[in-house]
Amino acid sequence: MRITVFGATGGIGREIVRQALAAGHQVTAVVRDPARFTVTGAGLEVFRADLVDPGALRPSVAGRDAVLSGLGARSRRDAGVATRLTRAVLDAMAAENVGRLLVVSAAPVGPAPEGDGLLDRAVRGVVSAVLKDVYADLAAMEAELARSATDWTVVRPPRLLDKPLTGAYRTVVGGFPRGGRFIARADVAHAMLAMLDDRGTVKQGVGVAY
Repeated sequence: MRITVFGATGGIGREIVRQALAAGHQVTAVVRDPARFTVTGAGLEVFRADLVDPGALRPSVAGRDAVLSGLGARSRRDAGVATRLTRAVLDAMAAENVGRLLVVSAAPVGPAPEGDGLLDRAVRGVVSAVLKDVYADLAAMEAELARSATDWTVVRPPRLLDKPLTGAYRTVVGGFPRGGRFIARADVAHAMLAMLDDRGTVKQGVGVAY
């Protein structure tokens, strides 16, 4: 499969690129600064572009089977970046008639797990309050996706860890795994690649956690 990865210098983006190359996909990694991107491998193209310019992004998505995005704010100061950059990606995809898009959001943006315990609800409330602006940005990004013509999937992880790939995680389409508090970035990337051909995840939010 020919795929394009946005946010390829981030933790999840790098993992998507690595795992996709290992699986034999042809990968275009879109970056602002190639010097910050250290992944190599057969089948990889590194594409430098201004991420806010849909016209500049069009060649990176033209002829691709799918686009995966790890774009998002890295701190509260970056709030707004997910919506702004995802809008540019959507415009570029529409111009090139590319339909499949998977993006990373966050667990607090989606529905709470059924039967969630008091501690989990309390932690969720505190985290949501502290990162209110970041989650508002992600919610606005999800609204942009819902208005688009793409076959989108939103993946909503909880707290992210820099741990090795396990492949042992839970997913809930339209919800979130009960008691799920953590997941490795590598497993989020694995889940996204596994959903590429899963029509059951199209136009859905998917909770993913251990």
